[in-house]
Amino acid sequence: MSNSHYPLMIPGAKPAGTTEVLAPYDRSAIATVDTAGAEAIERALKTADALYQNRSGWLPISRRIEILEKFRGLILERAEELALEAAREGGKPLVDSRVEIARAADSVRICVETLRTDGGREIPMNLNASSSGKLAVTRREPIGVVVAISAFNHPFNLIAHQAAPAIAAGCPVIVKPADDTPLSCFRFVSLLREAGLPEEWCQACITRDLTIAESLATDPRVAFLTFIGSARVGWMLRSKLAPGARCALEHGGVAPVIVAEDADWKAAVAPLAKGAFYHAGQVCVSVQRIYAHESIAFEFAQALAEAGRKMKVGDPTLAETEVGPLIRPQETTRVHMWVKEAVAEDAVLMSGGEPISETCYPPTVLWNPREDSKVSTQEIFGPVVCVYSYSDLDDAITRANSLPFAFQAAVYTRDLDTAMRCYSRLNASAVMVNEHTAFRVDWMPFAGLRLSGHGVGGIPYSIRDMQIEKMLVVKSSELQM
Repeated sequence: MSNSHYPLMIPGAKPAGTTEVLAPYDRSAIATVDTAGAEAIERALKTADALYQNRSGWLPISRRIEILEKFRGLILERAEELALEAAREGGKPLVDSRVEIARAADSVRICVETLRTDGGREIPMNLNASSSGKLAVTRREPIGVVVAISAFNHPFNLIAHQAAPAIAAGCPVIVKPADDTPLSCFRFVSLLREAGLPEEWCQACITRDLTIAESLATDPRVAFLTFIGSARVGWMLRSKLAPGARCALEHGGVAPVIVAEDADWKAAVAPLAKGAFYHAGQVCVSVQRIYAHESIAFEFAQALAEAGRKMKVGDPTLAETEVGPLIRPQETTRVHMWVKEAVAEDAVLMSGGEPISETCYPPTVLWNPREDSKVSTQEIFGPVVCVYSYSDLDDAITRANSLPFAFQAAVYTRDLDTAMRCYSRLNASAVMVNEHTAFRVDWMPFAGLRLSGHGVGGIPYSIRDMQIEKMLVVKSSELQM
């Protein structure tokens, strides 16, 4: 796909310019992509809004199911090619990009299953004089135009999380992928069209600048915004949404793990290393803070550091690579500055800590950094994990809860009461027991709380968010029972 050119995926629109897409590993040019200006965005919105306003032209559920089933088959048929190109474009190792493509296909399957099983409901009537002789039922209808703004770290599956539910819900959708990783999105949309979706129903572009992107998200014709990215941008966009528009925001976290005194800590090393260093830590629920009981903490940290040292860092397109590059060289510089700052503040460097290249940083373990250090208080989004010792479980929970972020958390223990105490008291939307914080399957709810997000992700939940529940009330003298 080298030196390919990707045009706007907005029917009839003219580009404002072009931009180059670079491979994060070696900064080589992969492709050029057209960018959208104000005129192209206006055309996309006008097209999407006209589709929604024309109720006679809505895609029936049977047609949506037919398209999605064919689409899933195309993803599976081209899975290896899609995985290789996603790895090259986004830097996630091929072994994990293969899992990403399989998950995307499964996400589409979940869309179909949800359409087949999740319908309306009956509202109780005949309960008093005013409701006598009435039947009330609901069905689901599309909410309107959906705008999906996505992130770089899962360039194919995040689009599946946002665009596939919109198609399933019956909504016209306009997708703006991350500027660093637009190609997987364009491949996604191309496959949808190949599966039979009329091209106006799913349009895609990257914008000339952030002002154009903001105008897309906040236009009055947009009924629902799904945003995956930084908290700063997400909350800003939410504050500017048109009246009545709904949104789902997925931001980052500083995920905590408690390793209790009774835990099988040796068995916890491998999954926690994976959860911390997977995709070079560029995951919103990546393991970042591990609170280990003082009786095992240092030995655990040593084992975690050794696990990180054994991981192969490098070219994400190679099958043996376990940790790929950071998305941009400046991110490598930033992560290294945070690590150096933590060490200067008396954290102990257990492993890593020096850039391998301008784009690759090794798995890094820090022992007992200060509680107010950047690595303890902000999302690292790099292959760095902090291990802290604790003596009292409730103190560990308090420290885990000390930040304004709340997403997924974990506890490793063999004791049911310890597990339930952590589940009950940790600030999180999900608590994993004897599993790392980055665990996810796409039919479960996935929700950032507080600064970490707004609304609930997960395929069935996203589909419901993109629909309204419309009630029908029928009055008849035959409805007395």
